[in-house]
Amino acid sequence: MELSMIFISLILLMVFAYRGYSIIFIAPIFAVVAALGSGHSLMPVYSEIYMTKAAEYIKTYYPVFLLGAVFAKIMEQGGLAAAVADKIVKTLGQDKAVLAVLIGCGVLTYGGLSVFVVAFVMYPFAAILFRQANIPKKLLPGLLWMGIFTYSMVAIPGTPQIQNIIPTSFFGTTTWSGPVLGIVGAVLYFLIAWGWIGYRQRTLNAKGEGYGHHVLNEPEESTEALPDWRLSALPLVMVIVLNLVISNPFHWAWAYEWAADSLESLLPMKLTLMASGIDKVQAIWSINVALLLSTVAAAIIGRKRLQLKGGLSNPVNTGAVGSTTAVLNVASGYAYGCVIAALPGFAIIKEALLGFSVGDSPLMSAIITTNIMTGVTGSSSGGMTIALGMLGSEWLAWAQQVGISADVLHRIICLASECIDTGPQSGALVTLMAVCGLTHKESYYDVIVLTLLKSAVVFICLGLFLLTGLA
Repeated sequence: MELSMIFISLILLMVFAYRGYSIIFIAPIFAVVAALGSGHSLMPVYSEIYMTKAAEYIKTYYPVFLLGAVFAKIMEQGGLAAAVADKIVKTLGQDKAVLAVLIGCGVLTYGGLSVFVVAFVMYPFAAILFRQANIPKKLLPGLLWMGIFTYSMVAIPGTPQIQNIIPTSFFGTTTWSGPVLGIVGAVLYFLIAWGWIGYRQRTLNAKGEGYGHHVLNEPEESTEALPDWRLSALPLVMVIVLNLVISNPFHWAWAYEWAADSLESLLPMKLTLMASGIDKVQAIWSINVALLLSTVAAAIIGRKRLQLKGGLSNPVNTGAVGSTTAVLNVASGYAYGCVIAALPGFAIIKEALLGFSVGDSPLMSAIITTNIMTGVTGSSSGGMTIALGMLGSEWLAWAQQVGISADVLHRIICLASECIDTGPQSGALVTLMAVCGLTHKESYYDVIVLTLLKSAVVFICLGLFLLTGLA
């Protein structure tokens, strides 16, 4: 009975998410459904497990969502993001349109812009470039996905995206964890996208298929003057450099070092959700400071355009409001996973998931579990948080027992979150299709192929680590 209710709950979560229902609403309902027959009273499961875990997630990560969203909106409305994208696109030109879009997406994503803001910023430039080069527009969603949501989001060490930040509070790692595996993964993602889209362009052009006739969200070439691209790129560079210096993952003597006793003065207060140690929060503190200082720089550089669009309060308020929905979405998924993990019936599932292994390593278990959860939720961040909420502590203990660094576990889970998150129910994919003015029928074939290809990356990196020990 207990096991059946857990599976029914998971299926209902996937079905309702596919139908477009907000996970903020459905996650607590189906968490309670999963608890039916567990022997626990339902309201305590909701208030003491679900809501406590949701609050724990929001407490830890909300500043990252908030500052990241405000920074992205200022970069967008100040014209800074568009200036950088325009420079990359014009420098490479229509002959290298696919490469220009890939690089442009990566630069903005790695620079700290929200992935959805990057999609809105890059789409007009990419669509115009594709039109000029007569590349079928139906290839654009797959290319934008690979440019925004893969190598620069989960692979390149130091990326300030939330998918790279989430594991830090579970494992006490930094955003720079597993640099070798991350760089190898990033190169593979990049080459897969460049190679497949280039192949499809040549094949379709040879058959006489060009850009096509499209009417939805077709961008017009703008004559509006953009800010200087060099100044515009400064806040993006600041995010990366400041995060590196403040988090100091390589323990440089000249870089910043968070005081190990920073939390001790709060101990007498006996705060329920206080971090157990500095290692659980210093990576998040570092990215918060980096985003805040970079936001100030972006606001100063883009002040003239911001004044013309209603002042600084407009992007600040828009970003702040938007960030609440984003953090609640992921917190709801995390809390749901924590409820499932706390139920007695989950013991059988847990044993099965921990049974996936290569040698004595927990890495295969982490890959399979993260894949299942991202497939169910259609979200890399949501699936990752559910997986970590269920088995994160077990994976870490297992890794420590066999001498595997938490940094390896961090990077492998990041890469695993970007495998099968592009199911048809994926909210991010649906949004991206809408931005491009295309449908699943028109563009999903290439997304499926790229999903299969990109899913191999984490297994290649796993093989590399097992063969060489490089992390």
